[in-house]
Amino acid sequence: MPKKYDNLLIFNIDPGLMKYEDDIKLRIEKYKNKKKALLGGKRKLLNVANFHECFGFQKSKTGWFYREWAPAADEVYLTGDFNNWSTTSHPLKRIDEDTWEIFIKGIRSIPHNSRIKVIIVKNGNLNYRVPMFINKVNQETYEDGHIDFYGIMNNPSRKYKFKNEFKIPKNFNPFIYEAHIGIAQEKDDIGSYKEFIDILPRIKNLGYNTIQIMAIASHSYYGSFGYHVTNFFSASHWFGDVEDLKLLIDEAHKLGLAVLMDIVHSHASKNVNEGINYYDTTEYQLFYSGERGNHHLWDSRIFDYSKNNVLKFLLSNLRYYLEEYNFDGFRFDGVTSMMYLDHGIGRTFNSYTDYFSLNTDLDAITYLTLANELIKEINPSYITIAEDVSGMPGLCLPIKYGGIGFDYSFNMGVSNFWKQSLNHDDHDWNMLKMWHELTLSRPEEKSISYAESHDESIVGSKTIMFKLADSEIYENMDLHNQSFLIHRAISLHKLITSVTLNTASDGYLNFIGNEFGHPEWLDFPSKNNGWSHKYAKRQWHLVDDKNLKYQWLNQFNKESIEFSKNNDLLLDSPRLIMIENEFKLLIFKRNNLYFIYNFHPTRSYEGLAIPIEEKGNFKVVFSSDDNKFGGMDRISKDYIYESSEIFGSDFDYDLKIYSPSRTMMVLKKIN
Repeated sequence: MPKKYDNLLIFNIDPGLMKYEDDIKLRIEKYKNKKKALLGGKRKLLNVANFHECFGFQKSKTGWFYREWAPAADEVYLTGDFNNWSTTSHPLKRIDEDTWEIFIKGIRSIPHNSRIKVIIVKNGNLNYRVPMFINKVNQETYEDGHIDFYGIMNNPSRKYKFKNEFKIPKNFNPFIYEAHIGIAQEKDDIGSYKEFIDILPRIKNLGYNTIQIMAIASHSYYGSFGYHVTNFFSASHWFGDVEDLKLLIDEAHKLGLAVLMDIVHSHASKNVNEGINYYDTTEYQLFYSGERGNHHLWDSRIFDYSKNNVLKFLLSNLRYYLEEYNFDGFRFDGVTSMMYLDHGIGRTFNSYTDYFSLNTDLDAITYLTLANELIKEINPSYITIAEDVSGMPGLCLPIKYGGIGFDYSFNMGVSNFWKQSLNHDDHDWNMLKMWHELTLSRPEEKSISYAESHDESIVGSKTIMFKLADSEIYENMDLHNQSFLIHRAISLHKLITSVTLNTASDGYLNFIGNEFGHPEWLDFPSKNNGWSHKYAKRQWHLVDDKNLKYQWLNQFNKESIEFSKNNDLLLDSPRLIMIENEFKLLIFKRNNLYFIYNFHPTRSYEGLAIPIEEKGNFKVVFSSDDNKFGGMDRISKDYIYESSEIFGSDFDYDLKIYSPSRTMMVLKKIN
């Protein structure tokens, strides 16, 4: 290999990777060669991530150019309301092996919001398609129950103009509020972009600085959670007009909130009539042929990341959402599935050989690297997050270090740990394993922790609070009702979310409503539930009702985030001070603060000796046992603890404190 690869920092960061030096250099070489092939002499990826500027409807001074990418087609026609659905009046002319084109005179010749389809003719058969690069779609349900989807001409007389400038500041630590627009309202219906604007002050007030919005790219089946995309360049019609999404993002920026899009480039819907599957009548235009092109677990199609035009399609999609809607970055869904030929299904990833083998999909990794480079090329402040359960080395290292270029990955092991722990009585929780999972991360690679995301809320599962409280959540959340089970649930919910936040490396995430212990699961309307929205909404009245206990969890979440920010906790690493599995104690130090967690169900410790590193006086500055958080006010914030010198220990001093069961507290030196 050339000497230019010999000093890659990835090997200094993790010397254990030297054994796989050839594999890492191979993926770098693959990326460089593909980038060179894509650029074809151009200087930047921006110059080739432009399919959306070439294909679809492109306005000129006198009319519209419409171009279609359909290499296998014999003939192509444009049809719609504008020509009374004629199948022959508007033929496209092939201008190269990939591209068809037609010019339609008159800016208003195709009216705003009129319906459009493209006809791909192959072997004499007419195949109606929703245009691949259309930026607006809609559906119609007919009397016989038949549903059809259409492309929509989007040419409003006044397009939305962004009013609020926003840029993610340097040294930014994301506190992410993960949300789905459709479920964000109380009504038994689908919420809208405009209605979600009313939720923004809630998010801001809680202290979150980032919104991660799910299900933005158009998907024909609402119940897919947005993960079976049909129209990649159209914002979802389920939530209103595409211009309303711009207004929503602008209003979020006005409040100082960054907005990330949950992007799905790991697979695509198998739907043909309204999707991109078999678009030009071949299965290989965008996807792998045969079995490799089918994701059997997800019942979807897999992109052929080896093809230059597929890469340009996906890169253009990223650029489009950043520039058209002012998103501030992306959460990339299903990265694990992309990086391995077996999609990582059934793998434990407990050895480096799992990452560097014939199972590794270098073409997909090359795409992810190019995607990160393009995004930073557009704006260096943009954020990219990888949803990866495998822990691929270098995933969140800069490309110049030998990495793949993501800013963060999700620490998915934390939520998995809590999911498993909740299947057991808390007498049996393993504190050593808890600390291990909470703090496990690859050296120099940033991660975002969460106790639960949307994955833990969907039907077939339960939120943490609902699993802890079960049916009593319906009966005993009134302030005046006494319930041991509810008290336990609230206490443990606070400990779980708090220890996850306070050990998080670089960021924290919460799914909409879980901050106040939203009851029940999340289930989209379907044939199985009679198309009901009962479990596809957020019950904000629960947290707004001052007679209910949900307010305690909400307030605790708010003040926990505020405490983390005010004390710059994410700028320092947690360091273990003491862990006792039998006594269910976990004590660690972070940014000169001592965090004491007592997970024991029944034991409160009087005169508990806490080892510390310094002499002085200390006070409790934060506690989960405050009455305003549903606690019992057993932890004094006025009492001053004085350290004592000790001998025969790794620490020079200790503090003797009172630690009630199922509580956390934070001690700070005052002098």
